[in-house]
Amino acid sequence: MTLRIVSVQRNIGVSIAWIAVLYTLPLFGFIAYILLGEPMIGRRYRERVDQASMLMNDMARREHLVFDQGQDLLPAKYQGVSQIGTRWTGLGIFPDHKMQLLTEPNMIFQGLIEDIQGAQRIILMEFYIVYPKGQVLEVIEALAAAAQRGVECHILADSVGSFSFFNSNAHRTLERAGVFVHQSLPVGLFKTLFKRSDLRNHRKIVVIDEHIGYIGSFNLVDPRFFKQNKNVGQWIDVAIRTTNRRFISITTAMAKVVVTDIGAENNDNLDALNQRVNNYTRKLYVMNPTINDLNSRVKVLGDRIDYHEQPDIGSTSIVIPKMPIVEGVLAQLIPSAPQVTAHVIYDTLVTVIHRANKRICITTPYFVPDETLSGALTIAAKRGVEVTIIVPEKVDSFLVQHASQAYYQELLEAGVTIALFKGGLLHTKTVVVDNDYCLFGTVNIDMRSFYLNMEVSLAIYTPEMVAQVADCQEIYLQSCRFLDLEEWTQRHGAARLFDNVVRLFSPLL
Repeated sequence: MTLRIVSVQRNIGVSIAWIAVLYTLPLFGFIAYILLGEPMIGRRYRERVDQASMLMNDMARREHLVFDQGQDLLPAKYQGVSQIGTRWTGLGIFPDHKMQLLTEPNMIFQGLIEDIQGAQRIILMEFYIVYPKGQVLEVIEALAAAAQRGVECHILADSVGSFSFFNSNAHRTLERAGVFVHQSLPVGLFKTLFKRSDLRNHRKIVVIDEHIGYIGSFNLVDPRFFKQNKNVGQWIDVAIRTTNRRFISITTAMAKVVVTDIGAENNDNLDALNQRVNNYTRKLYVMNPTINDLNSRVKVLGDRIDYHEQPDIGSTSIVIPKMPIVEGVLAQLIPSAPQVTAHVIYDTLVTVIHRANKRICITTPYFVPDETLSGALTIAAKRGVEVTIIVPEKVDSFLVQHASQAYYQELLEAGVTIALFKGGLLHTKTVVVDNDYCLFGTVNIDMRSFYLNMEVSLAIYTPEMVAQVADCQEIYLQSCRFLDLEEWTQRHGAARLFDNVVRLFSPLL
């Protein structure tokens, strides 16, 4: 097994961690590596992913749909960065979007429900967690009503993250209404022998009529009801609502990701996708007069969403004002999946950190970098870049908490600012670089997000939209406690030792 680990694992940290487990607990380590050691997503699933992707790409070529429309519009320093995503995903730069950062649950729920109520053709949803409590039930009610009036509705939810949903009345309500409900990456004892059960679909995407999209860290959960027994406070999340009048846009790319994921789940879905693609004609779609009508509601809805008009949602101590709609946004969608897109988001992140000249600000609930990423952050700080990392003071994972703390001293010594958010579990995942680049989406700063889960990020290149995310980060900082290097180094030796022991296994967390 040692020879297998050394020959297969390319990341030296992962290799050392597995060998440590193997020799510390031989029987457990042997079985654990067989079940969890390598990112096996399943041969049949991988084949269906390839077939679904090929179907979508063939249709794009046939209909002359270009999924990379604005490379020349990028600043020179980011053209190479964008090519990392384009090479592995086929999705490039899309211009001329209207985007709005939604920073409160009521903003997101209100916008989502109104957009569902206004849908006329198709609704696609993909979530890691669907937790049918509170305002989520209003979304489910709106989705069921849309299906009953003839809108084609699909919701793809991770079978592990949304376990309670698949065993709920809400699931049955949607199916009775005619909503197509799909389980992503179902698990089982027999399936475990052929693929890793801990590889999860961590994406959060909504596409409505292919012209309205939502993306961010926001699962379909009401934070007033979700994980209240964890003693970490309410989850703090954000989403971006995007629209575009162009035929091909970020929302089209988002739809392509969701449709491909649905088609990859089973042979019936793949056959249905094949039939739909063969019957697809761009002319019919373009001539549909209802499509352009959707965009006339964009600014009106955006003006109605105002946090200060909403009721208090609970114990969160931060208040973020309404963000305005930004027009003309240039962006790129970057989906990632094990054995499909390599480490595209990780490579993109490391590259932009090394290219930063002024500032880097990261918000993440789980901060467990590897040596390369940690080194990139410390080097950036040493060459004069202002580096700030915002993490929750308390997280819902004991091991992740201590693995994170093992990195703090070397970061603090390099001049990195570490801010501990006290207003709840800060679940927002954002990276802002030099006020003109932002990564926004579902990716945590840990190896699970980079190497194991199906994730999606939005790379934003328009300074006005990046500024909204940066402003949100600044408001988070007002509710933070800042670590002091001298105070941190005076911790008890046993605490430091425990953190460093847990760090040995951080590549596996």
